Amino acid sequence: MESSLKRAAELKQALLDFVLDADGALATALESFSADQLSGPQQQGMNSRELVIHRFLTEGVVDASTPIDLFLQDQASLSGGDRALVLSWKSSFVGLFAITQVLEDGVEVMNWMTAKPYILKSVNPDELTKLSRLKSGEMLLTQIAPFNLESWMFFGPYISLGKLGKPKLAIAIGNFKKAHKKHLYGDAPDLLEEAWKSVEKYHDEFVDFFGADQVTLSGYHLSKKFKEFQEIALQKRLKSLAIDPNRSLGDLADEAGLSNAEIATAAAAAGMDAKMVSDVLAHPEKAQMAPPQVELPPHLKNAEQVTVMTHPRWGQLLLSTYAQFKTQLASLTESDTDAADTAIAAKSVRRYLDDPEMNAFVWHQLAQEYPAALERLIQAVCDRPDFVLSSDLDVLLAEYHKPLEPELPEIASVPLHLHNLFQEAVLEVHKDKPKAKAPAKQSFGFKKKA
Repeated sequence: MESSLKRAAELKQALLDFVLDADGALATALESFSADQLSGPQQQGMNSRELVIHRFLTEGVVDASTPIDLFLQDQASLSGGDRALVLSWKSSFVGLFAITQVLEDGVEVMNWMTAKPYILKSVNPDELTKLSRLKSGEMLLTQIAPFNLESWMFFGPYISLGKLGKPKLAIAIGNFKKAHKKHLYGDAPDLLEEAWKSVEKYHDEFVDFFGADQVTLSGYHLSKKFKEFQEIALQKRLKSLAIDPNRSLGDLADEAGLSNAEIATAAAAAGMDAKMVSDVLAHPEKAQMAPPQVELPPHLKNAEQVTVMTHPRWGQLLLSTYAQFKTQLASLTESDTDAADTAIAAKSVRRYLDDPEMNAFVWHQLAQEYPAALERLIQAVCDRPDFVLSSDLDVLLAEYHKPLEPELPEIASVPLHLHNLFQEAVLEVHKDKPKAKAPAKQSFGFKKKA
């Protein structure tokens, strides 16, 4: 195993040197990838330039090829085994790992996103020295890759986050989800598939309840509607799990290993119905994924107007000025209109180009409804008199770092072990604040006692 690991390390270094020494399209692609990944405080916090470069080795795209493809074309003399090893690195992924044991030649870890265990090996003396100083329970952000059919290795540098309590761990996972969306379930395609299915299900349930995929209400009324929506969605979920609604709380508490008081306290602290919590505790095996909370953010609860939109892939969007902007666009005809109205609409365009909430889906919706007005505004705002909405919109959106394809939305369900962590983190934060306002209402997923 040591010899195969050494060969893997040699090939990885050769791949890295090939990319760093390259010029032309490969060098340009690396520069663009790095700039994109390191832009913004969130990305800088969960990345390092060295980690980004190693990610480019497996994620980068150069025209229609990847760095690995180009490397293998350049190294035609490599053996079949070496070529197969390098190709296997396309399954490399970035993860947030908890150390479960420090070994002589590496560490045993658990990927917090999927709860899958790994043994990560290294032959680098300096790296092994650093690893030997780590302790069980510490968190590592790193990229890993296979070096044979059963074992994995560090593919790039690691960032040590130290030991984290549940609240800080929940924050770290939240940051990871934002910075590494493509790697959320990099080693668990089944969980990724379930997460995407949950987005579709949420969209269908939303349309069933509200009667449309786009609704505009006051923040106050929308908040009330969301509470009703949550209750109905939870009831449907319990029914789909074939959970008996007539069983007593005491029976369910005994099966879950919790007292009635513990269930009631935990449920009340999270703004939940104790019966629903206990039902799920009694049947944890029936739910692989836990649905997200359905709650209007605090800053929108008193808004005069909030538009909520859902899509089976883009998820849910909450926009406080969307209806107003649509009214502005509708008032702009192809002929000249009031200069003040045009200036106000142009200001909205500038703001929305920078606003990450106004994603490509929203822009395409507006482009379908108000093509002429939107085209003229963008021409003026961006000083692009030749801008053509039908052909140039995606180019513009890419320049403003708006993904053109949907990424897994926040509304997606998460694996139960992550949901449990978030619930426990909320309880831990609030346990010493008995007079504080109850946290936002959560869906079920509390962890069963051992």
